[in-house]
Amino acid sequence: MYKICVFAGTTEGRELIEFLITQPVDVTACVATEYGETLLPASEHLTVSAARLTQEEMAALFRTRQFHLVVDATHPYAPLVTENIASACAKTGTEYLRLLRTETGSPQDAVFVADIAAAVDYLNTTDGNILLTTGSKELASYAGISGFAQRVYARVLPMEESLRLCQAAQLPPSHILAMQGPFSQEMNTAMLRSVAARYMVTKESGTAGGFTQKIAAARTVGAQLVVIGKPPQRQGLSDSELIALLCERFGFRRKPTVTIAGIGPGRRETMTGDVLHAIHQADCLLGAARMLQAAEPSSHTVEAIAPEAISAYIHQHPQYQKFTILMSGDVGFFSGTKKLLPLLSDCEVTILPGISSLVYLCAQLGTSYEDVVPVSLHGRTHDLAADVRRHRRIFTLTGGENGMGTLCRRLTEAGLGAVTVSVGEQLSYPEETITVGTAEELSQRTFRPLSVALIENPCARCIVTHGLPDEVFERNADQDRVVPMTKSEVRAVCLSKLQLCADSICWDVGAGTGSVAIEMALQAYDGQVYAVEKRPDALALLAANCRHFGTDHLTVVPGTAPRACEELPAPSHAFIGGSSGSMKEILSLLLRKNPHVRIVATAVTLESAAELTDCVHTLPFTETEVVSLNVARDRKAGRYHLMTGQNPIYIFTLQAGGPTI
Repeated sequence: MYKICVFAGTTEGRELIEFLITQPVDVTACVATEYGETLLPASEHLTVSAARLTQEEMAALFRTRQFHLVVDATHPYAPLVTENIASACAKTGTEYLRLLRTETGSPQDAVFVADIAAAVDYLNTTDGNILLTTGSKELASYAGISGFAQRVYARVLPMEESLRLCQAAQLPPSHILAMQGPFSQEMNTAMLRSVAARYMVTKESGTAGGFTQKIAAARTVGAQLVVIGKPPQRQGLSDSELIALLCERFGFRRKPTVTIAGIGPGRRETMTGDVLHAIHQADCLLGAARMLQAAEPSSHTVEAIAPEAISAYIHQHPQYQKFTILMSGDVGFFSGTKKLLPLLSDCEVTILPGISSLVYLCAQLGTSYEDVVPVSLHGRTHDLAADVRRHRRIFTLTGGENGMGTLCRRLTEAGLGAVTVSVGEQLSYPEETITVGTAEELSQRTFRPLSVALIENPCARCIVTHGLPDEVFERNADQDRVVPMTKSEVRAVCLSKLQLCADSICWDVGAGTGSVAIEMALQAYDGQVYAVEKRPDALALLAANCRHFGTDHLTVVPGTAPRACEELPAPSHAFIGGSSGSMKEILSLLLRKNPHVRIVATAVTLESAAELTDCVHTLPFTETEVVSLNVARDRKAGRYHLMTGQNPIYIFTLQAGGPTI
């Protein structure tokens, strides 16, 4: 088994140890204090040395243990320790590697000084309270600040040694903040405000050391950041470079840590604190260019949108450990997260929600969203007109060039031009625009891609029972060649026997004017309907009725069954109103497509009834039922009304292989 020694005086060092103990390696961790030992994870493959070692003691340790590698992960402000480790490695012929702390972009508004003495000189030219965040070891060097005991507050580790050094520097107990990090921006801000600090003294501690959070906190409260210059570092490797080297040389493998973060509408100010923290802590950020720009990252970035591309990059780049994937809006609201998660089953995944565009738009409109039905038209086909008829309030996302304008035109064509549409563009950005009008008014407008809208229909009323009046369907005027239509009463019984579900896949064979197909579509609003018809005049009426009812999920299929149906998806339900003498062939095709299909077929002539009866006996149906339906309608005769009988009709219900519901 490999043997590696890590001098772990930094967050990066602890994280390296956490990785190594998951690999086939014996790890020796050298820390300066017992407190440092408590921060390390417990493992049977980890030995901890909690003592300050001299160069000679280091060399003796290296000779005894015969390490394959020594990693120096000590603090960049401890150059003497680094020199001792390097010299001990050189004396014993042990390979030495330096783990560098990730640099943070230097803030332009900070005051930079070479050392503590220069910091004291600068602070002696100022007034106001000072928060020191440089630890306790060099606290006595700051005693030269004028009014030290009154002006200076020191944040130190909660250890006896730290408190002893504070006491030795004659710092009052009320000016000692004994706490263990890491410290968030919010925590730093609270501390600065609690001591009314006008100055914050720090070292350039890198991303892992919380330098970014200190910068942000100082800016928030208007405190001046004073940064003490860092001694020159030896050449070395970043944490990602070192991990990649270890994986290549020793065959190590690690489980990537992945955070999927919803960034909200897009602007940084609308991101949650957890999401911002995940962005700061990431080794690698992935997402669309717009999202990466909004995140203002300090780490490596990769433009990637497709779940497959994101997963591939993570698995092909072991040099990175902490990945953060940026998702627009909320991760659970029409997000790519759903497709991405199965591809990351071998990763440690954390999901952070964000503010969805639905929540944001409703807030901007000053309205609640508890009764809003969300629908996405981005990259998918959906019959939104049916939803608008059925619900008073709909929220939708659109995609494509002027997808919102196309949507408004579609609603207008479906007779819904009077509904109110509130369109949100560039939400949360300075260019944010919210336009309110009727669908008809907005149908000629041009909107940006990826717009969102709240559609309100106070007159929403969708009939949920089947058997619409015959008069609501368009018929041809040529009475000599009337296109067949299943009448209201028969249609109601047939649809009841079909037992449709909201997501049913339906065939209407011999659709005629499409009265059954239309009502199928209204019932199966999350499904799909295919209306098969051979007559050209009937096809024109079918198309007209589809436009009138706004049934976008109804597809008209020209041709004669069963040939015209060969390429159609397998149906869960089928209605046969006309077979042109091919009943058995049509039923056989349905059974091949779906052995559990539920079928309702009608017969007006005795010959059709006989054909269906033969199919009942010769095809493998598990349940059958035949109903003879006689309907009479009233007609006016002078002052009286007479009942006029319609043609009797036979309704066959055929179930194969058990019920579909």
